[in-house]
Formats: sequence, structure tokens, C-alpha cells
Amino acid sequence: MEQPRPRSRGSTAPASSSTHKPEVVIGIDPSLRGTGFGVIHIEHPHPRALVFDTIKCPAKWPKSRCLVKTADTLKRVIHEYKPTVCVIEAIFYAQNKQTALLMGEARGVCLLAAAEAGLDIYEFSPRKVKRAVVGYGAAQKQAVAKMVRELLCLDKVPAADAADALALAIAFAGQLKTSMPDISNQTRI
Repeated sequence: MEQPRPRSRGSTAPASSSTHKPEVVIGIDPSLRGTGFGVIHIEHPHPRALVFDTIKCPAKWPKSRCLVKTADTLKRVIHEYKPTVCVIEAIFYAQNKQTALLMGEARGVCLLAAAEAGLDIYEFSPRKVKRAVVGYGAAQKQAVAKMVRELLCLDKVPAADAADALALAIAFAGQLKTSMPDISNQTRI
């Protein structure tokens, strides 16, 4: 797992002491062969990445082994970093039924890991995440990854799946920060 080393963003004001405790959020971008995850700590003035990575499974592995590895890895990350909220990518339209089934199975084990840990679970559409992070709902993956790097002051651009997961967590944090009504309109799973 990649432990981020933040770049310096210059001097930043220390977080104000308030009674509101910052939250730890895990973002999950589910896939059978490459599930991205990212855990952030919501801080002032910017969120901070705690850990992010992609759970990779070789093509030769059977589907069941990939699902177990994904669930076990996410359970371990959740146990170690203790997020209170999980934000997962919403199901999107897929023309290929087989792809949709595989995505649903991968998403299911991700939801199970978060639900067993008692996390509040929200889903955001890819378009909404891109709009929240980049400002444009049809942004390319590379644009999202570059903006994630900037927003979290990371040394390098994260891999695509991990960047998407971090973007999910950032979108959630941004809605909390700006008190946008979108959170209350989200389906809590």
C-alpha cells in the first residue's frame, strides 16, 4: 500500500480547535481485477491522504480468489485506518452484461466489507465525482488523477484506480465542507 508523502504547499494555517472531530473517509472504485481504494482524513484547509492503492488480481486467478482478496484487503485497511464513512462508485450503465455482472460482484464484496465494519455508505456517480474534483463531469481519468495529486499535495500522480477512489473521498469531503445539499440527497446504502 502506498503511504503518501505530501508535497509542501507553503505555509498553511493550523486547523482551528473545534468540537467537530475531522472524519476519516474511504473511497472505493470497485473492479474485479483492480479495485482502487483511498483513505483521507478531512482536515483544514485541505484533506490529507492516509493511504491509497489498487488491489490487483492477475487475469489467471479465478473470480472467487479475486473477490476474497478484495474483501480481505479492504477489511484490513478499514481496521487499520478506522474510517467512519465509505464512498463507493455508483453503478453505471454497461452495454456488456457480463461486465455488468462482474462489476456488481466486485462492488458487492466492497459493500460487504464496509457494511460489516458499520460504516455509513454513500454512492456517487462517476460524473458527479469528476464534476466535484475537476469541475467538469466528462473529465478524462488523467485529469482527475492530476487534480487529486494537487488537492492532496501528493509527490506524484496516483495510479488511475487509486486516484478515482481518492476522488470519491474528496468529493464527499467537499460536500461536507461546502454544506452542499447533495449529501442529504444521496442514497445511503
